[in-house]
Amino acid sequence: MPKRRLCLLALTLATASCSEPSGPPPVRWSEQPSGTRASLRGVCAVDTETCWASGSDGTCLRTTDGGRSWQKLWISEADALDFRDVHALDAHRAWLLTAGTPARIYHTVDGGETWIIQHEAADEAAFYDSFAFWDHQRAVAFGDPIDDAFDLLVTANGGQTWTRPTRRAAPAPLKGEAGFAASGTCVAVTGADLGWIGTGGKAARVLRTVDGGRSWQAASTPILAGWPSAGIFSIAFRDEDHGVVVGGDYLDPDNPLRNAAFSHDGGKTWLPTTRSGPAGYRSCVAAWPGYPGTWLTVGPNGCDESSDDGRSWSTISRVGYHSLAFEASGRAGWAVGSDGRIARITR
Repeated sequence: MPKRRLCLLALTLATASCSEPSGPPPVRWSEQPSGTRASLRGVCAVDTETCWASGSDGTCLRTTDGGRSWQKLWISEADALDFRDVHALDAHRAWLLTAGTPARIYHTVDGGETWIIQHEAADEAAFYDSFAFWDHQRAVAFGDPIDDAFDLLVTANGGQTWTRPTRRAAPAPLKGEAGFAASGTCVAVTGADLGWIGTGGKAARVLRTVDGGRSWQAASTPILAGWPSAGIFSIAFRDEDHGVVVGGDYLDPDNPLRNAAFSHDGGKTWLPTTRSGPAGYRSCVAAWPGYPGTWLTVGPNGCDESSDDGRSWSTISRVGYHSLAFEASGRAGWAVGSDGRIARITR
């Protein structure tokens, strides 16, 4: 072959090689000053500029400038409360859920200037773990069992009233089975009526509803369980079929065994990670919108990423967080943790 043709062939091959996709760019973590030392457990990313966070000591934070500044919102007589979950529609409308006593759900429509108690459990044994919203009207909340039944609440009017489905709506909890409020993410919803709840303790099961919380079925998972500190701590779905659960044992945070599983059939069945899993106990998992099959999970000893819908994971950070969330476009997310730690997540 003539020398000139060889050079052209080499140039063509080099150009083709350079144009091949090399995967998404690396994850960037940008620490932001929160102005608090509270343990932050709840986070809801509304858009690239607006995010809400919540945690211990009655803490609720909001940013409307992408996290360059965070405003602490005052809630009357709430200094001793632990807000483990927050859900927001925009910069003005949000809900907060407490863990512990009193078990309450708060609501604001004016950006946190004023709050009302939408619901307070009458039973002192109530302990709420998480809630999730299908839309601005319909939501489901989950709490630890009371009188041998999971404590489930649903609303169809934006939380003006929260009601309990019948006791037979969900399978009975096994003795010692409950939920975890570590990150406000043991409940997930998607579509019009699909929802899932992850449990722990005696068993690590997933409760699944296809009718907006009126009835639930249980599926087993390979997640570590059998004692009070182990089980599923977080569940998320990126669509109606693909879901991931994470957890482990929070008293053994460096144990990498049986701490993640995935489903490709809408939560009917769950499989363990097929290769490397997260590097320890994990309290939250989230799908990254805009990057199909990509997930992040966080825990006290770092963060891991999966690009194959939870089959395998690689550690990308050794900084610990309790929870994370992405806004719908996937251009930004936030992670929150101990001592008021907040970081913006981008690529």
